[in-house]
Amino acid sequence: MSLNLPATPRQAAEAARPLVLTAFRAVVGLLFACHGAASLFGVLGGAKGGGTVPAGQWPGWWAALIQLVGGTLVLLGVGTRAAALLCSGSMAYAYFTVHQEHALLPLQNGGEPSVMFCWAFLAIAVLGSGPFALDRLLTRNADAPAATEPAPTGARPGPTG
Repeated sequence: MSLNLPATPRQAAEAARPLVLTAFRAVVGLLFACHGAASLFGVLGGAKGGGTVPAGQWPGWWAALIQLVGGTLVLLGVGTRAAALLCSGSMAYAYFTVHQEHALLPLQNGGEPSVMFCWAFLAIAVLGSGPFALDRLLTRNADAPAATEPAPTGARPGPTG
């Protein structure tokens, strides 16, 4: 039995890429969903150290809903690109409407989590879900030809005549 170990660090990095992308997507989605759950349900310490955001309150409740639903979709890898883009946009909105008015830099205005989530979700939206996502299972089954359909042969019929 032989092991196919990468010969170079670059080959090792390329081999690890699918697993790292999947893990990155799952961790970012889970952390974001936890923020939403904390704000909506008061779990995990609640919103801003305790309690919940009042239902329907703009923009906090809607942001928490995006965090919970979008984070869960990204975590599971369902509609990943669209969900990640929505999550990224919500964090950009949060940064510019909540944090930016206090100071220019995220370190000064407390906006580091918003900036990090914004860019992390933008990267996920561009890079996709990785190989271990529910999207892959759903599209693999949807793309499979039905048992009653004949498989294409790939040959083109020649000219008649």
